[in-house]
Amino acid sequence: MIELSLFNVLDLLGTTAFAISGALAAMNRRLDLFGIFIIAFVTAIGGGTVRDTLIGNTPVTWMENIIYIYLIGVVTIFSIIFRRKLNYLKKSLFLFDTIGLGIFTITGVEIGIQNDLNPIISITLGAMTGTFGGVIRDILCNEIPVIFRKEIYATACLIGGLAFIILHEVGVPQDLIYLVTSLTVIIIRLIVVKYHISLPSFYLSSEKTPL
Repeated sequence: MIELSLFNVLDLLGTTAFAISGALAAMNRRLDLFGIFIIAFVTAIGGGTVRDTLIGNTPVTWMENIIYIYLIGVVTIFSIIFRRKLNYLKKSLFLFDTIGLGIFTITGVEIGIQNDLNPIISITLGAMTGTFGGVIRDILCNEIPVIFRKEIYATACLIGGLAFIILHEVGVPQDLIYLVTSLTVIIIRLIVVKYHISLPSFYLSSEKTPL
């Protein structure tokens, strides 16, 4: 069984949010029942699996705690049953993806700190934890991952991770750090999408250069 500390509760909430995000994405692509479960599963555990593998924490978290499997299964069934009600939520896929992004950024940075990693590496670990589940989801759904488009996505995680490190260094209570960091990521995502703020993109001209 998993110990229900605030950190673990947040991890379970992030797993729930990303599982819903994955299930909705799969249903939008008209996948069958098996496909929906697979996309929900990899979206929910993808970032954490990459994180744990990189720091040598094996077996990875979801393999040691069967509650993650049960949770993802229940959440996926819930998403299928109430898909029409979830669809009433404006941009529900974006909403749950953003919530998962904010929460998983916290868990990644926190685990980096617990393993005495350099602050820059901890911030990077937070960004990877937050984004890689979505990357795997988008690739399997035959879409260009959000992280590789102009839309600000990983940048929000990096800013949130930096806020986490700064607050941790100045001795802010842990619960407040979790709240501020997650809200920072979520608010940045909401603002950039609402006002269409994006990073610049660069491309090579398709015109042929004369010999």
